[in-house]
Amino acid sequence: MKKQEGTEEPGRWQRRLQVRLTGALVWLGNAARNTKLKELTLLTLPYQVAAVITALIAVGYARLFEWIEELQHWILGQHPDWAYVTVPTAFLLSWFLVKRFAPFAGGSGIPQLMAAIEVADDKAENDRSWRFLNVRIIGVKILSSLAMVVGGGAVGREGPTLQIAGSVYRVVHKLLPSFWPRVSRRVMMITGGAAGLSAAFNTPLGGIVFAVEELTRTHLANFRTAVFTSVIIAGMTAQQPMGSYLGVGEGLLYPKVDRVGAAFMYQVLAIGLVAGAAGALFCKVALLLDRLRRTLRSWSTQAIWCLACAALFIACYKLLGEGVLGSGRTMLRSYLFDAQVDPSWRDIAARLCAPIFSFSAGGAGGIFGPSLSSGAVIGGWVGQLFNPTPGELRLLMLTGMVAFLTGVSRSPFTSAILVLEMTDRHSVIFQLMYAGMVGNLIATLIDKKPYYERMKERWLRIVGAPVTPRSKAEEGEGGGFGLG
Repeated sequence: MKKQEGTEEPGRWQRRLQVRLTGALVWLGNAARNTKLKELTLLTLPYQVAAVITALIAVGYARLFEWIEELQHWILGQHPDWAYVTVPTAFLLSWFLVKRFAPFAGGSGIPQLMAAIEVADDKAENDRSWRFLNVRIIGVKILSSLAMVVGGGAVGREGPTLQIAGSVYRVVHKLLPSFWPRVSRRVMMITGGAAGLSAAFNTPLGGIVFAVEELTRTHLANFRTAVFTSVIIAGMTAQQPMGSYLGVGEGLLYPKVDRVGAAFMYQVLAIGLVAGAAGALFCKVALLLDRLRRTLRSWSTQAIWCLACAALFIACYKLLGEGVLGSGRTMLRSYLFDAQVDPSWRDIAARLCAPIFSFSAGGAGGIFGPSLSSGAVIGGWVGQLFNPTPGELRLLMLTGMVAFLTGVSRSPFTSAILVLEMTDRHSVIFQLMYAGMVGNLIATLIDKKPYYERMKERWLRIVGAPVTPRSKAEEGEGGGFGLG
């Protein structure tokens, strides 16, 4: 009888690798016994190794993602009608890879990481977190999301990078020999999520804040050293080849904004209300479509659903233009860096509808990154009603990014810090935080539970794990590195 993925033993290559690692680590442990080197090396080594691996995978994934997006633009540049071939083929392939090889690799990846942290059990040899985070997840997550991008799917790589990072940290933890000082699985996965966000966005502070605000209920003191070390190593490693997240060359590294006074805050309030509400409503639609898709049991009906999503995506492309294609990074650059911008309702429709249909097809792909472009176009469209200067309009776009992302994630501090680090606009930190606060308030009125929390609960039910209230406090795992 075939074993379930969540309870299977490590593969042959993993056992061989573990034997060789054990020999090397026994030597290292003996050399460092009863010395400070043992404490500093043995406790930090798993996090440091996992951080470097995470950063290298994140960089390679980002490069592939950008190259595939360029390939997709080239294909449709030959003739727009190629969309009738590439979109359904790509959507089907993305869905098939997930359905056939790793069902837990579908969607964003952040809810799976949260679910893995929820069910992690240090006392069990094969706890259920292994179903959400493993080597197969890494491969399928990358291939499925890249397949979606070939067809122009409006998905991002940032959410998948977090599940990939969590998988890397979980695998490194699994390979630790029995004599190694006890390292908490949960802390390893929390740290992996923080490192993944740091590597994906080049935002180390954002990674730390995300770990505290979204991934854990444990006090920061219980894993602060692990998180700090990992996000620094992962972020610095990824930053060398990737550079700035928003860098576009031509001397325009960061968007230029004007300094504003307190009287400007009513405009930020308006943007925060609209963009935050849009983010929350966007998630409610995504949750509804996900619930409908999960009612389809057979392969044939799910394939038809996937093709229907592809058809709707093509319709958006034909009606709204190239703005529907890809993660939205091209449109985001245009809005933030072009000398003259003409925000339109078509751009808003493109950046709301296209991600919904792409995300609902059943393949892998993130919603975190596309939310930034959605917020920017909403901020630009609403902001132009106030007749702002170009610098003020860019500021309103940044606040729209924060508010929309907050409406999706309900993590206002993470959203504000991410946009702050990505754009290096420290002078507007108060406006960004205010937009996040307003966006969070309006989104909570629309739906008390955030999207990632609801999706996490669905994944927990699939593995038969109990769903506990988010507000419930958990006890610490031990020392600064999560040692018992």
